[in-house]
Amino acid sequence: MKAEPQATLANWRVAPFNRWAFHHVRELIPSADIPNDRRKVWELAREPLAIPLGDLEETGTDGIVILHRGRLVYERYAHGMSGDSPHILMSVSKSMLGLLAGILASRNVLDPGRRVTDIVPELKATAYEGATVRQLLDMRAGISFDEDYLATSGPIVEYRKATGWNPLGPGEIASDLRSYFSTLKIPDGKHGGRFHYVSPNTDLLGWVIERASGSRYADLMSELLWQPMGAERSAYITVDRLGAPRCAGGMCMTTRDLARVGQLVLEGGKGIVPSDWIEDVFEKGDASAWDAGPFVEYFPGMPMHYRSKWYVARGAEPLLFGLGIHGQNLFIDRAAQLVVAKFSSQAAPMDGPRIALAMKMVSTIRDFLGKNR
Repeated sequence: MKAEPQATLANWRVAPFNRWAFHHVRELIPSADIPNDRRKVWELAREPLAIPLGDLEETGTDGIVILHRGRLVYERYAHGMSGDSPHILMSVSKSMLGLLAGILASRNVLDPGRRVTDIVPELKATAYEGATVRQLLDMRAGISFDEDYLATSGPIVEYRKATGWNPLGPGEIASDLRSYFSTLKIPDGKHGGRFHYVSPNTDLLGWVIERASGSRYADLMSELLWQPMGAERSAYITVDRLGAPRCAGGMCMTTRDLARVGQLVLEGGKGIVPSDWIEDVFEKGDASAWDAGPFVEYFPGMPMHYRSKWYVARGAEPLLFGLGIHGQNLFIDRAAQLVVAKFSSQAAPMDGPRIALAMKMVSTIRDFLGKNR
């Protein structure tokens, strides 16, 4: 019998190992549980439809769930995944933090206008001096950091080692996430300037949230969002060797529960996430900051903004979405009453043609439902 490829901490994000690893993350990296409440599960009514999605293998799809008008109309899994398998969100984890931040802001626990170093004074000697919570939420902090997912050395590799996502080299001393922030001393433009995608900003927000609230991030996510929403399964988040959460990319959940998050947002937060926070996400992003940023090339010709860890394709019928490397997606179309939750194990971290295919898929689904319902 041919041996199966072995996923390890050194190769877990590389194809073909990622097809297994992305839904077995906690077997490779320490994690903190985000419990659901099994007594209060949000049941999804089913009304299956034969939606023509084409070749899902082209986008490395591991799991996809489509909700229309709150009903589950399509569900499919591949690569050993099932409806009960938690899959890594990658940077859709950031969008989850954005929702939690809105809940905490409504409770006066988190002030988006407050300076980060007022909450975490340990960072006063870093490039974060003067940055606000809002600027971290919107990826507009002037921090010098190259988000090069294919780099084999440099700051992003050291960052991954600090989070426990990469193995240490021979003779290297173990670091940790919060110590890593102290190395980010060089500014890159002013705070509040262009959209500048820096994943450590979101992990720092996790620290800010824990410091401001006095509670663990995973506990807050469970108590304020996961249980009230009616998640079907517990989620989890990867943590570093000292227990700091990887808020930028380490949350894992089932595809149906990701779809529930989308439906929660589509329905205006259902009294769990403040509706005015969701409206702020749709309406208050800065298009000029987006246009000056690095992600324009992935969405050519599309008017866009980024707000509170969410992307918004602007227009008369805006599309809200979370996006993670290797093909993780959560799309929310309020006008069409459509939610698409999609997990993938694409080979490339950021793949322009496959991002375009995912956007086209949403348009295809929208057209099909409009013609057949």
